[in-house]
Amino acid sequence: MKYVTFAVVALVGLSIVSAQEVSRHDQIHIAVQEICPVSGQKLGDHGAPLKVKIGDEALFVCCRGCLQGKQVDPQHWATIHANFAKAQRICPIMKKELPANPKWTVVEGQIVYVCCPPCTEKVAAEPQKFLQQIDNLYLASLQARQANRVSERVAR
Repeated sequence: MKYVTFAVVALVGLSIVSAQEVSRHDQIHIAVQEICPVSGQKLGDHGAPLKVKIGDEALFVCCRGCLQGKQVDPQHWATIHANFAKAQRICPIMKKELPANPKWTVVEGQIVYVCCPPCTEKVAAEPQKFLQQIDNLYLASLQARQANRVSERVAR
């Protein structure tokens, strides 16, 4: 399991891309992440989110202002991790629901949740296979969330 010390987390590896250049993979991750780790603002409210590297993780910030010597907020960081875990909801190895406090690792910049430490090794052995599965889980979660919003609007 990886831990982040918030006092020393710095935003590095800035990679700015235009909205038209954002990959499908990144679009899915922006939607799942939902908020900026620095400001807590909804991603997309201040233009196209900017991709950054925080530790080993590739995440997004809401604007250039969040790159200027600011620190990651531990509460926002916890919310982002909860968003990813909730959207993934299944261990990609064991194909079962994640426990209440899942283990996690970072593979190719992506947070991957698993049910137990041995599963992290299996993910690391075949990263592309499992990263694609996780993107599919994220997409299914986003589609379910959208369907729930539509049904709530219709019910009103």
